[in-house]
Amino acid sequence: MNYEELVKNVLLHVGGRENVTSVTNCMTRLRIKVKDDQAIDTAALKSVSGVLGTVHDRANYVEVVVGPGKSSKCGAVCRQMGIPASGPQDLSKEQDWKKNKEAFKAGQKDSSVRSALKIFGEIFVPLIPGVIASGLCAGLNILIQQTNPGWEESRFLSVVCTLLSLIHTSFLTYLTAWTGYRAAERFGGTPILGGMLGMITGLDGINTLARAAGWWNEASPLDSTLRSGRGGILAVVFGVMILVRVEKWIRSHIPEALDVVFTPLFTLLACVIPYVFVIMPLLGLVSGGICFAVQNVCMSSSPLVRSAAGFASAALFLPMVSMGMHHGLVALYSVQLQQMGYITLYPALCMAGAGQVGAALAIFRKAKKVNNERLRQVISGALPAGILGVGEPLIYGVTLPMGRPFITAGIGAGFGGAFVMAMQVAATTWGPSGILGVFTMTAGPNAGLHSVMYYLAGLLISCVMACLITSAFVSEREVLSA
Repeated sequence: MNYEELVKNVLLHVGGRENVTSVTNCMTRLRIKVKDDQAIDTAALKSVSGVLGTVHDRANYVEVVVGPGKSSKCGAVCRQMGIPASGPQDLSKEQDWKKNKEAFKAGQKDSSVRSALKIFGEIFVPLIPGVIASGLCAGLNILIQQTNPGWEESRFLSVVCTLLSLIHTSFLTYLTAWTGYRAAERFGGTPILGGMLGMITGLDGINTLARAAGWWNEASPLDSTLRSGRGGILAVVFGVMILVRVEKWIRSHIPEALDVVFTPLFTLLACVIPYVFVIMPLLGLVSGGICFAVQNVCMSSSPLVRSAAGFASAALFLPMVSMGMHHGLVALYSVQLQQMGYITLYPALCMAGAGQVGAALAIFRKAKKVNNERLRQVISGALPAGILGVGEPLIYGVTLPMGRPFITAGIGAGFGGAFVMAMQVAATTWGPSGILGVFTMTAGPNAGLHSVMYYLAGLLISCVMACLITSAFVSEREVLSA
């Protein structure tokens, strides 16, 4: 019997193709989810040539054992027949976390909001190495200066601190230029033109134009309607989006022989005036409002308000990630980093990974008790990465497929988030989390060693609370069947 015949016979005894909602496969089995459980004929399935056994231990779901190698080929036949793979509710507990992540993402539907937020992620992902390097240098610089009061008198430490400062400053000074370059690439325009528009944003000539237009506030330059840096990366992204459209229109109307000379010139001339005098002031109001709102919550004078914000942020962060809504946070990080030099929300969000570690430890203990060796091996392999701040193996390999631990991990993380935000921990960058994020948590009102210690305490609180809550609400029966 070939694989197509085997699949057709299997489908026949589970109620036919129309009764099947999804089919996935592990190393040896086809995992079939159906609409009507009564249509599954277990006895007939066992009699099919090529079927080695069946497992029908819960409603609307049956596993058909066909053997190693055959299961993947049968799964491929199902794809050819148009039978979908698993969605979020069908995550396999025997597949590796990468396959589970792909299955989960495949089950999501795009929305206009998610697509818009995703644009920011696509623009900034290539910039992340620079973000991380810059933030780590800033954090190390703060720690060196705080632990060595006389660092300026030491030639060696003075050179080291200057070099670290140069690396950090090189990124922040030209952040709008990098953003413009990447935005033009993302929108299909000429990258250097986007980079030039972005660099214009931060030049001193903007202040000269502001004075000429009467938009400069001599008493408080930061409150000027127009000033250097006004609107930041939000203005750059929006401005470059318009620039790319203008560039494409000009290119389509100009003779080919003149394109290389006049298209860039006309594009910049057409865009620079509305960009400086319209987009920068308007987006300045938006970015300023965002920072004002975040500061009045994350850095509120009330510890209770800060704690509530930290709890909610940490507890809801991973559900936001799973729905693809976290891309918009990149814009928030960038706005805060550019305007204030540090990020207030990110430390609380880092607690989410520690919550996953705590939940996994609780499950590991119960897996040992019920002798679920497979689950113990999965957790053992994923825990080191989770501790270092890489949470995907634990999320997609353990907690999310099981369901309830994903929730208890988030609740446990909320306690750590409440603590670090109450203590006003702030980061010099975003990207590193877990233990790897230690040297970036050196900014804010408690800058330096105090901030680092508060961050580590928050990780411990998140881990312990998630472990306790998971132990209380996840039963040994769930762990046994995982």
